[in-house]
Amino acid sequence: MTVKDVVKNENIVWHQHLVTKETRSILKKQKPAVLWFTGLSGAGKSTIAGALEIKLVELGYHTYLLDGDNVRHGLCQDLGFSDHDRQENIRRIGELAKLMADAGLIVLSAFISPHRAEREMVRNLLPNNEFLEVFVNTSLSECEKRDPKGLYKKARAGEIKHFTGIDSEYQQPLNPEIALPAGSQSIDALVDQCLNELRVREII
Repeated sequence: MTVKDVVKNENIVWHQHLVTKETRSILKKQKPAVLWFTGLSGAGKSTIAGALEIKLVELGYHTYLLDGDNVRHGLCQDLGFSDHDRQENIRRIGELAKLMADAGLIVLSAFISPHRAEREMVRNLLPNNEFLEVFVNTSLSECEKRDPKGLYKKARAGEIKHFTGIDSEYQQPLNPEIALPAGSQSIDALVDQCLNELRVREII
């Protein structure tokens, strides 16, 4: 970091606007939250998050779904898959999710996010009880069997390096707010589990 960068940072002050998160939440008749879906590639993160979003919208709630592949088409298109780039990918998404929660939205984020420290980094950006870690618990063998994008086959053939679950570590959540046994239950049942938790926490 240069002296110029330090001076610039010292002169940046957060501007507190008069319309607050609380006001936006009251208008939307919901509490803001970030549901962070994590799991191996092919576990069902985007599928479950998408089905949950449809159900929430049908019930009249205001949502936004952030998907790993979609974000890399724009916001994070300059990043690769090294450990450093993956960390920066999650940092950017976390900051974006924080802004969306400030808008009063229920944010559904579907990312492998393989390291616990990165997921905790996002949790620490948000107030208590606003971040819900959702572990989509599908075994590696089941994910390889599904292999919807053919990525495991490429990884096993050495065509993709640093692939989570093959030659790059995935650290399972230790105490997720929601643990979904995605390899053994229907999508509808998993969505209902998420909805029940949101009701218990009075988010909806």
